[in-house]
Amino acid sequence: MTKKLPPASAAATDPNPDRLPPPRLAYDAHTWKEIAHLLANLPMALLGFVYVVTVLSTSAFLTVTVIGFPLLAAGLLGARQLGRLERARARTLLGVRVDEPSRLPVRSAGGFLPRLWMALKDPVGWRTVLYDFIRLPWGILTFTLTLTSLFVLWPVLPFIARGLANADRAMVRGLLSPSDELERRIAELESDRGVVVDTAAADLRRIERDLHDGAQARLVNLAMGLGLAKEKLLEDPDHAAAMVEEAHGEVKLALQELRDLARGIHPAVLTDRGLDAALSAVASRCTVPVQVTVDLEYRPAAAIEGIAYFTVSELLQNVSKHSGAKAASVDVWRTEERLLIQVADDGRGGAHLDGGTGMRGLAERLDAVDGLFVIDSPQGGPTVITAELPWRDRQR
Repeated sequence: MTKKLPPASAAATDPNPDRLPPPRLAYDAHTWKEIAHLLANLPMALLGFVYVVTVLSTSAFLTVTVIGFPLLAAGLLGARQLGRLERARARTLLGVRVDEPSRLPVRSAGGFLPRLWMALKDPVGWRTVLYDFIRLPWGILTFTLTLTSLFVLWPVLPFIARGLANADRAMVRGLLSPSDELERRIAELESDRGVVVDTAAADLRRIERDLHDGAQARLVNLAMGLGLAKEKLLEDPDHAAAMVEEAHGEVKLALQELRDLARGIHPAVLTDRGLDAALSAVASRCTVPVQVTVDLEYRPAAAIEGIAYFTVSELLQNVSKHSGAKAASVDVWRTEERLLIQVADDGRGGAHLDGGTGMRGLAERLDAVDGLFVIDSPQGGPTVITAELPWRDRQR
């Protein structure tokens, strides 16, 4: 008498989740894919083994000449392509999800010798060479055992295939996976480099726009005004004097705009006197009373000091424009090899990274130098924003 299986809805609400799953056919699609993978191991292992042995032996023989090492480097790049093929086969037939390694940044390596050295020390290429070298005996074993079991041991073939396929999965993950930490770091650096380039380009466009629309326009008006005053000097001295007076005012405004622009690029007080004086100057221009505390025994590197200055400047501008606060504070200190900045205010709160491009831009700029940017700003306040930068000693 056969026992009736429970319906799917009953299994979904089963109070005992540790019960074994319902039975399924032994020869299902997953099993046939594993069998196909094991049968394909022999031709793929032969291809990889012949390639590796040929490349290594030829390169070793030619190392006495000038083409041995370039040939080995080219062979390692080719091994990368074999690894890509094996990862694709494992994804299709074994369901193994292995990320593709990053490409070698040979274009940024410089000349021929740095590129050659980068290719020769490629860990992904060497691990793929090892994978292809040890696969031949394994390919022979899996092909022979699987093919024999298809005709002789077919009742237990699904279990044999699962065990052999699990060993293949372990090999793919162990030898063909990218180095997680290294690959993550490479991806982060590539992304951060893009952020830095975009930020620098945006800053250059801002400086060009400010010069064109501000000081340059005033200087053009000044030149025109002085030219008219020169023409009127003999005919109407009083009118000419009034025009010179107006031009004098234009000169003052142009100088002020140039000072503001220079302060936006890199303030002189930061270069001469450091963060304490520069942040105090920024705080004095804020519409909210700001208490500044800088506890640094030594000055950090100029680049880190500049990023810290502009971070505080941007945050205090936000305090003036959007917070509705009555008081604010800026604290800067060093903890081991990190420079910490904390800007707090008692305003209405609600600040977050998605609120505008300013906060997001600060977070991206800090991330580009391995920094952190944390916002704690509940609705109703207070707001506490913490920025963290790597400490680098200033070059004397």
